[in-house]
Amino acid sequence: QLDLEGALIARDRVGIQDFVLLDAHNSETAFLDNLKKRFTEDLIYTYIGTLLISVNPYKELDIYTKKQMDLYMGVNFFELPPHIYALADNVYHTMLSEANNNFILISGESGAGKTEASKKILQYYAVSCPSSTLLDTVRDRMLMSNPVLEAFGNAKTMKNDNSSRFGKYMDIQFDCQGDAVGGHILSYLLEKSRVVHQNHGERNFHIFYQLVEGGEEDLLRHLGLEKDTKRYSYLGECSNVSSINDKNDWKTVKNALSVIDFDANDIEVRRATIFLLGIHVQVLHEALTFRKIEAKSEEVLSPFTVDHAIYARDALAKAIYGRAFTWLVNRINESLENKDSGRKTVIGLLDIYGFEVFSVNSFEQFCINYCNEKLQQLFIQLTLKAEQEEYEAEGIGWEPVQFFNNKIICDLVEEKHRGIISVLDEECMRPGDATDLTFLDKLEEKMGNHPHFVTYKLADKKTRKSLERGDFRLLHYAGEVTYCVVGFIDKNNDLLYKNIKDVSALGVATQFKNSLLRLTEILTAKEAWYVRCLKSNDNKQPGKFDEVLVRHQVKYLGLMEHLRVRRAGFAYRRRYEVFLKRYKALCPATWPHWKGVPSDGVEKLVQHLGYQPDEYKMGKTKIFIRYARTLFATEDAFEICKHELGKQKRTQKRHFNFFSYIISMFIKGYITRREAKTTDNSEYLAFVRQSYLNRLKDNLPKTVLDKTTWLTPPPVMTEVFRNSEVFNSGPKILEHLW
Repeated sequence: QLDLEGALIARDRVGIQDFVLLDAHNSETAFLDNLKKRFTEDLIYTYIGTLLISVNPYKELDIYTKKQMDLYMGVNFFELPPHIYALADNVYHTMLSEANNNFILISGESGAGKTEASKKILQYYAVSCPSSTLLDTVRDRMLMSNPVLEAFGNAKTMKNDNSSRFGKYMDIQFDCQGDAVGGHILSYLLEKSRVVHQNHGERNFHIFYQLVEGGEEDLLRHLGLEKDTKRYSYLGECSNVSSINDKNDWKTVKNALSVIDFDANDIEVRRATIFLLGIHVQVLHEALTFRKIEAKSEEVLSPFTVDHAIYARDALAKAIYGRAFTWLVNRINESLENKDSGRKTVIGLLDIYGFEVFSVNSFEQFCINYCNEKLQQLFIQLTLKAEQEEYEAEGIGWEPVQFFNNKIICDLVEEKHRGIISVLDEECMRPGDATDLTFLDKLEEKMGNHPHFVTYKLADKKTRKSLERGDFRLLHYAGEVTYCVVGFIDKNNDLLYKNIKDVSALGVATQFKNSLLRLTEILTAKEAWYVRCLKSNDNKQPGKFDEVLVRHQVKYLGLMEHLRVRRAGFAYRRRYEVFLKRYKALCPATWPHWKGVPSDGVEKLVQHLGYQPDEYKMGKTKIFIRYARTLFATEDAFEICKHELGKQKRTQKRHFNFFSYIISMFIKGYITRREAKTTDNSEYLAFVRQSYLNRLKDNLPKTVLDKTTWLTPPPVMTEVFRNSEVFNSGPKILEHLW
């Protein structure tokens, strides 16, 4: 267990555990070197201030035990090495002490470990929070919601065997005692297109394979299903995955559903699509193969082409699955609902897609990357705001930080009447045959001069070589991404033909934009904490650190930008009491105990250490140190001093033990030598004492102070007085020897 800042001394062995203390903080190479150095020692966590970086090791590490949880409970954030438990515990105690709402944003590429990080935080709260029968039920339901949502919302992709194909925000509600009493889940942008199509080497959602592979024979017969995934075109060709056991996962999901309080009817309804639809087979057949055309007062059925029929079938499948998933989330929320109207504080967990760049990027990547633009905008705003508020509260001058403001990109996407989403909605709603290319034409018409937007038509000759006619390119905060417009219209409409369902006035992108705006409002009202997850390599190979891949993620997650903001002023800040407690031994005036005000003691200490005026500032409650090297020099001096003090203490202890032994032996020998040798002698001595006391009683002197008239005691009675003198002189002897 390391003391506060204790890992600083280990920086040459395990890298620097807080990037804020990295001297070359503007060097991406130094940043990556430090990550790699720690990763090779299985130290997968590193801080940037209170932001936690997690690098996926693709192997089991013995750092998530109950013993580890106990170690981090109630401990100062920087007292132990970086860990997901340290962040979870600090968020929890901040919520309790300040009675405010907090959220933890977990982001990163698919396969970087976001879902696992979210699980670890939930598990930590399940163990660390107070316990009772009611609270255990709430915690069990929160934990069991994970396998259910993973079954219905996760799938195997090329990058990750358990990739979340939706965004999730969960509020964990706590009462004033810190007990977890309820929760609520919001889901975002479920990848419904996966239901009907998967890329080569990928799978549909887990639940389909779990049902077919793990379902009981009676159940499969009842549903008209066969135990062979290859018979279903929606399930693709990649049914077996070495890292996935669908049979066992089916049992886990069934158990989780029962814990979450799903009854048998709920489960049966989810299993049977035909029951869910509640319509006659012939009606469904007609709806999927004919279009209903209204001509004045009559309706005419026009048969679909094969392509149109396939489109209608797939649209219905996506709609059913999307509504089923929404129903599932709502039922989980009902089971987690806290009926108590008392005051509650919350800790939110946001597990959202990271920035995505593939060889071909479509509508889904456009929405995901727009989401990351908004979150990056919020991230910078909240980080700068928190820094500025701390400086102002401490009376330290705030110098504005220069940073890239990605509002121009967010406006490009979401601005009313002119943004990409508005243009897409207009094209989807206009009469006539709207196509993906007509949508692209409209974009070129409205955004031709925008510095962050380019197409084949608008590009110069050099750029045009890397673009197709149906592409547009956005310059995001994290870099350039080229999107293919094929499928944008259909995916934004997400509609069934009119004889199945009327067209919605809002496109998918607009609905997502509105939900994202609501989410940012929720997050802005809370204190922010961040977990940035990184993939160590693309092959899921344990212990391999791919520098090119990690560099790419560091850039896309804006980690260097965040470090620059954190280092724009002072690299290190601590409360006076904490700073003085650690380093007081370095100054004679503050060692061993400083009797005055802590701030005065710190001032004495830094002056004794020779701090220059530009190296530090004294706030109202904290000292601010500008350079990491200043802190490292102080820490090195402390380590030397600590060893010297330890040596002195050990020497003093040895002397003390030796002298204590000598004195105790002297006293013991003195007493032993005056003990009676036999029982007869003992009885005689008792008789002598009693006889003396009887004579003394009859011959008491007239005045107590007149020593000459007192009877002379026998020799045996003088032992008491002499022992008294020895014990009284003991401390003086000890002091003399010391």
